[in-house]
Amino acid sequence: MRSIQHPGQPSLQRVAAQQVELEPFELELPGHMSLMQAVAQSMQGIGAQCATFRMQGGGFEPFSYVMPALAKTSAHAVYFSDTYPVEGAVRLETASVTFGQRDGKPWLHSHAIWIEASGRRHCGHLLPDDIQVNHPIQAQGVAVRGATFTVCPDGETNFTLFVPLKSRARATQTPRSKGYALRVAPNIDICTALETFCRERGITHAKIQGGVGSTVGAVFDDGRVVEPFVTELLIRNGDVFTNAAGQTQAQLDVSMVDYKGGVSEGRLARGQNPVLVTFELALEVLNA
Repeated sequence: MRSIQHPGQPSLQRVAAQQVELEPFELELPGHMSLMQAVAQSMQGIGAQCATFRMQGGGFEPFSYVMPALAKTSAHAVYFSDTYPVEGAVRLETASVTFGQRDGKPWLHSHAIWIEASGRRHCGHLLPDDIQVNHPIQAQGVAVRGATFTVCPDGETNFTLFVPLKSRARATQTPRSKGYALRVAPNIDICTALETFCRERGITHAKIQGGVGSTVGAVFDDGRVVEPFVTELLIRNGDVFTNAAGQTQAQLDVSMVDYKGGVSEGRLARGQNPVLVTFELALEVLNA
C-alpha cells in the first residue's frame, strides 16, 4: 500500500469521531446566488450548523474549480492547482458536501462531477464563494446534531481541515438516527478505517452520508489502478455491512480526479487506498 510523507508529525488520533444524531433532509438550493450563500441559507432554514449531503441536478454560471496538485514548496506534501475558469454554464451531475463552520461562519468542502457546455465531463474541488447557482440544485443528506465539522489547523499536513468537534444538539421534532461524524487522517486505508471503527462498536450495518476526501492514487476492486498519486474524490454511494462470511465490509463507490486531470470511477478495493490528506463523512448507524 502506498503512503505519503507529510511535513509534520502524525497525530496519535488517526480517526477523529464524535457520536451524533442525524436528521434527514431533502431540499432545493436556490439559484441566483453563490453556492456558499445558497447552502448557508438552506441550512439556516433547517437550523443546521453542520451537515453532510449530496447534490444533484441544476447547475452553475459562472463556474471555476481547482484540482489536486503537486506541492510547489516543502510546506506541504501536496497542494491545489491554479484556478480553472470554465466558459458558459455547467450542469451538475453529482457532488458530495461537508458543511460546517470556519472562524464562526458557515463553510463547506465539496468535490463534484459536472458537464461543461462543451460536453466535457469533469471532476474537481468546488470554490463555494466563486461559483453561482444558475438553476436550483437538489440536496439530500443529514443534518448533524451534537457535533460540528470545524476548520482547524492540522500540524501533520500543514493545512486547515474539517474536524468534528462536540457541540450542543438542537432540539427538534424531526425523527433522528444515531451516527458518528468522522475525519480520517492520512496513510490509513479508508475501507479498513471504517470497518475497524464499526467492528469495535458492534455496528453491523451503516450508511455513509456525504463523503469528501483524497487518496494516494487508487486501486479499484476490478483491478484498475490510478497511478498518479495525488487525487481527490467523492463518495457516490457507501455502506458498511456484515458480509456472508460474517466479516465487516466497507463498500465505497467513488468518482475522483488525479493531479494530471484524469477522471476515474469505480468501487475502491479494500485495504489498498490510503487517505492522502483527509476524509470526512457521517456514518448513519442502521443496525448495531
